[in-house]
Amino acid sequence: MTASTAVLAVSATNAAHAQTAPAPASQEVAVEEVVVTGIRQSLQSAVQVKKNTMEVVDSIRAEDIGKLPDPNVAETLTRIPGVQGYRYGGEGASPVGAGSGLTIRGLSGQTASQVDGRSYFTAGGSEFNIEGAIPGMIAGLDVYKNPSAEHIEGGIGGLIDIRTRRPLDLPKMSGSLAISGRYNDMVKQWQPEYFGLVSHGWDVGDGEMGLLIGANYQKSWNRSDNAPGPGGTNLRRVVRANSAEYLGNAAYNQAYAGRGDVAFLADVANPLALTATERAGLVNMAGVQINVNEEDIQRTRKGFAGAFQWKVRPGLEFYVDGNYNSYLYHQSYRFLNGADSRYVQNLVTTPFNTTESLANRNSNGGEDATLAGQRFGSGTLLGSSFSSIGGDEHRLYKTYILAGGAKWSPTDDLDLKADVSYVKADQHQDNRSVTMNPRAGLTWDVTRTVGAPQTVGISGPNLSNPANWVLLNYANGVNNVYDDAGLAAQFDGKLRLHDSFIQDVKFGARYYRKKSKFYNYSFSGKNLTTDGLALTATQSNGVLASSVQDLVEGSHTNWFDGEAGYSGGFLTFSPDALLGDNVRNRFALAGIPAEDSIPEVLLSRRKSVEETLAGYGVVDFAFLNDRIRGNAGVRVVQTKLDAEARITDSSGATPVIVPNSKSNSYTDVLPTFNVTGYIQDDLLLRFGFGKGMTRPSVADINPTVSVNLTSGTGTQGNANLQPLRAYSYDLSLEKYFGPTSYASAAVFYKKVDGFPVGVDSCQSVPSSLPYSGVTPNNCPTGQFRITQATNADPGYAKGVELAAQTFFDADFVPSFLHNFGVQGSYTWVKTELPVLINGATVKVRQPFQSDQNWSLAGLFENKRVSARVVYTYRSDYVLFGVSPNPVDGRYLKGYGLLDASMNINVRDNLTLSLTASNLTNKAPIRYVGEPDNGNDTDILRQYFMNGRVYGVSLRYKFGG
Repeated sequence: MTASTAVLAVSATNAAHAQTAPAPASQEVAVEEVVVTGIRQSLQSAVQVKKNTMEVVDSIRAEDIGKLPDPNVAETLTRIPGVQGYRYGGEGASPVGAGSGLTIRGLSGQTASQVDGRSYFTAGGSEFNIEGAIPGMIAGLDVYKNPSAEHIEGGIGGLIDIRTRRPLDLPKMSGSLAISGRYNDMVKQWQPEYFGLVSHGWDVGDGEMGLLIGANYQKSWNRSDNAPGPGGTNLRRVVRANSAEYLGNAAYNQAYAGRGDVAFLADVANPLALTATERAGLVNMAGVQINVNEEDIQRTRKGFAGAFQWKVRPGLEFYVDGNYNSYLYHQSYRFLNGADSRYVQNLVTTPFNTTESLANRNSNGGEDATLAGQRFGSGTLLGSSFSSIGGDEHRLYKTYILAGGAKWSPTDDLDLKADVSYVKADQHQDNRSVTMNPRAGLTWDVTRTVGAPQTVGISGPNLSNPANWVLLNYANGVNNVYDDAGLAAQFDGKLRLHDSFIQDVKFGARYYRKKSKFYNYSFSGKNLTTDGLALTATQSNGVLASSVQDLVEGSHTNWFDGEAGYSGGFLTFSPDALLGDNVRNRFALAGIPAEDSIPEVLLSRRKSVEETLAGYGVVDFAFLNDRIRGNAGVRVVQTKLDAEARITDSSGATPVIVPNSKSNSYTDVLPTFNVTGYIQDDLLLRFGFGKGMTRPSVADINPTVSVNLTSGTGTQGNANLQPLRAYSYDLSLEKYFGPTSYASAAVFYKKVDGFPVGVDSCQSVPSSLPYSGVTPNNCPTGQFRITQATNADPGYAKGVELAAQTFFDADFVPSFLHNFGVQGSYTWVKTELPVLINGATVKVRQPFQSDQNWSLAGLFENKRVSARVVYTYRSDYVLFGVSPNPVDGRYLKGYGLLDASMNINVRDNLTLSLTASNLTNKAPIRYVGEPDNGNDTDILRQYFMNGRVYGVSLRYKFGG
């Protein structure tokens, strides 16, 4: 695909916000949108906007109408220096379904999202889940890493602004139509994409009108084969079946007695009670009992956009625009969950030191003793069992924004703008499943060999035979509704000055109100038996799968393409049979509520209302004949919060559920300063400073209260949590060698205050009777030991960013190389985050933060063909956050992804595009432990395979 300069992550800035090259201070600074359609043109344009911007911002521009460089917006953003991404289920996406897994300069979950400079969010969070965005509907993406004061506050990691198209920026009559297909080589089915946009403009009196309408539909179908295994120490003592301990001991299965090839893997309560020699023989079973998981992941994106502009005359404009985004994440899953026996045949172990550091961070202090000297290598677990789960998840995100306003320039030196916007965001997550057990008495011998992936062999009854399975229960384990809405009114002005080193003054104010509501309708444990009671040990009340064969189906038979030995082929409840009231109607005694009358879990309900009032002022300055330019400003914002939860009031004779409301308010002063020194016309030194904030999440401020009357402990939400506040510093040096060539080096440092940490304190709980249990909690009589998140120790993010690009078109280069180019970026980042572990504050890295990531692209372009091949790499990182015990944690080892694309201009207005994603078939594989402090291991926690994705598109444009 032909990529714009910024598309390939060259640290270019948004042309709409960029200033022109140094000019005499008395001249007007022109702001011009740069429109490019080819690689070389886009490189040249991006170099100019990068050279002349006053802010730290990287941009991505669509090559043409409906043409971002990647089929996934989150993947496109990872081409930018300092932006690290995650691919889940074969696409750029978040593993938790929010925020797209993007990390900007080492900070995850701490970014802000906008569309055309307006706040934009996914229901349930403060940032937009950009994996749901449709590339064809986007004109460009801007990533502000240290925003100046005129930008809306809310993201200390960075700000992502989605840019849409405007009709008066396009020719009078123009548009684009495209039809595309995507193919995953594991799914082996094509999925469609359709795009259309038309824009028309008219001359009206002294002005003009423009109307734009666009629509996009995109569907993808990917596979996620994976093999999750357990963490934990799981230490076992090997008791050979021919040993004196085993022989004659009724606790062991005497059918194996005397066999030298069989051993029992016994629990070890306290390895430190053993001698060092005995510990050396212990076996760590972490990661061994993997499950067979097959997930079909379908993503459907629908987008609509409309914009109307009326320039009544020069200096006066009215506009109305809106965007609608629908994103359905649909996962059908089939899991074969293993229950390995303790009897192993032909056990092979490999040396591996399980230390106290790995097991518990050496919480006892002193010697970092070795708890076990071996780990499982291979063996056959005799007499093992399985359970089977068939499930279906529908997660629908819907977000739309309506906005309107006016721009007025009463004089040549004064610009005014008023803008009102309304955002409505909804999310419904529904995850339901049925579990099946084997028929009573059935067992399997499971052979496991540690590797990447672990290989599995299963010997025993036919796992696909419905006669070998019985239904167990039904659960609607996740059924959540998020209902959010935001209203904003903003006023901005700009006054140009003359005969002064201050070129202009920007000023403005903004009012914002966001209401967030959450409802939970989840339930579980509905027995699918003949009497509605729990399945008996003899399964006398069981429902055989063979009696409901229309409700069950076999799994795929190409699990991991056969690389794991076993290829699948087990029976599960059909995911499609879970939809609607189908299970309820078939099992009347199970007590499953109807879909339209599921009772709410009242204790989960929460609501919050956030109101902010902000004002800002910024001055743009230039002096020393424009050799030094920059801006300075301040933003002042007041935040008011009202939060409400449901809690159980057990202080009276009868417990009742009551609302619990809390309020909070705070004011922030956020200064910013950016300055650029032009050492030479083509050599720039930049410095940026800013203070930013990220408000706590809705879940963090939820004022819940829960106590345990037996242990005397409890948890409590904290509506008084303060934002994360960060001081950011940037310094960069940039050298420009020609129209398309430059190299840059930047360093940054963010000092972050206010990370929330759970802290214990003794409290009386008004909604509960005083604690009177016998378990000591080290609190005064009647009080509970309550854990509550509070703002605690500071942390930081710091790093280095390097970027360079060029086309080999210099005069001294042979002419056959003039059509080739190269582009690359490298980022090193280190973070520190305080967390409370075992009663002490420990400094760890941010989740999802890699120390290093880099991208290297090879480019080619002539009049007929343009192409790109790009390799993106990131080093080890922690998945969701460090665990109290590293052996329970999950981290990902470094890996790289190779993508490629080609555009062929069939005719002047007709383009054929070919894309290929993940050509090396890599996936984010999870391991036991964490990357730091020597706690990285080679123990697989979850192996993944997603396949390669190919695409083809035919795009026609007219009028432009």
